[in-house]
Amino acid sequence: MSQNHYQILGVPVTASSHDIRLAYRRLAVLYHPDKHGGNTLYEELFKAVAAAYRVLGHEARRAHYDQQLRTDARRLDEARRQQNFRQQGQHIYGAPMPAPAPPLRTRRPAGANERHYRSIPRQKARFTRRDYWLTALLGLGLVLFLASVKITMDYVSGTRNYTRGLQAYVSGNWAGAHSYFTDALHFRPGYNPALRRRAEASQLGLHDYAAARADLRAALPEAPAALRGQLWQRIGQCEAALGRRGPAEAAYQQALALDSTLARAWLRRGETELFQQQRFAAAARTLSVGLRHAGEATRLRGQLLTFRGLANFKQGRYEAAQNDYWAVLDITPRSGQLYFLLARVAQQQHDAPRACDLLRRAVLQGYEFARAARDTTCAPLPQPPKAVARGRGSLVKGTAIK
Repeated sequence: MSQNHYQILGVPVTASSHDIRLAYRRLAVLYHPDKHGGNTLYEELFKAVAAAYRVLGHEARRAHYDQQLRTDARRLDEARRQQNFRQQGQHIYGAPMPAPAPPLRTRRPAGANERHYRSIPRQKARFTRRDYWLTALLGLGLVLFLASVKITMDYVSGTRNYTRGLQAYVSGNWAGAHSYFTDALHFRPGYNPALRRRAEASQLGLHDYAAARADLRAALPEAPAALRGQLWQRIGQCEAALGRRGPAEAAYQQALALDSTLARAWLRRGETELFQQQRFAAAARTLSVGLRHAGEATRLRGQLLTFRGLANFKQGRYEAAQNDYWAVLDITPRSGQLYFLLARVAQQQHDAPRACDLLRRAVLQGYEFARAARDTTCAPLPQPPKAVARGRGSLVKGTAIK
């Protein structure tokens, strides 16, 4: 009979991991082939000790091995118990058992003509209060399950359409972006990011300012506090585009009350004060505040400086207006309009040569409104002398070419 791993290591089944480790080290030193001149017997013993420790030295493998030992022990006990209770006439090595004796019968089985059939009456099903409660709970669970499935699918569909709308928005496909955002709002009504993005697509791309205004006002209640000022600013832009000056001014006021760092709102407010209300000093102060918050946005700074230059010009502060215009030229050096405005400042300062030079620069940059002013206020430039032919040569700029 082959030995198990415990017997190979010489430890009981209840031995601890420390005892198993000590027994392995002792036997590994005892049976190591190098100490016995390469004897194959000790080599086999060394391998058996190593295999036993590989199983018993690991907790999971030892537990599995103990389970196998217990299973084998139960099977052996069962076989022994069956062997002890075998019939006396059965062969000890597993001969087939004799067939059981047939049952004793007093008469033949009854025939069909002797049998009596009686139908079982049907009983009417009766629902108890418990059955009604179980049915109601089952129906409620089904309704809740279907509602959760619909909510989940609507959430997934709305999020997917919103993501696709953002991709179309980035690529400049305004109509596609508006359609995707509309689908997202169909599945997720009141979804604030989709409302804000659809408003931007309507305002910037489709120029549907009424629809953009409606979306912006719908997004205001649930929008983060940090974004409400920007939303009021966009509402003001939509109102101004629709020609509603009063509501536009009120929207800009609300935007600045929520966020005083909105440079574009300061720009629109200063523009209203400059062109509509003609409050030039107030417009210059408003535009100066906007410049402090404009940051690195060069285009926005250029608009603020241009309007402040106009406000200073209307107040007769020509030096300040000139400085603002030159600052804008540093941002957009090829602007013919700025050269024209500088020429007007020079005219007010009674500097006609500089005004004419600036008007010519404006014409060279393609600003056609400066052409009439140049033609009426500035003398034409002298034309270079033409070449005079003399004999076989000609005189160009005082040099004879033979």
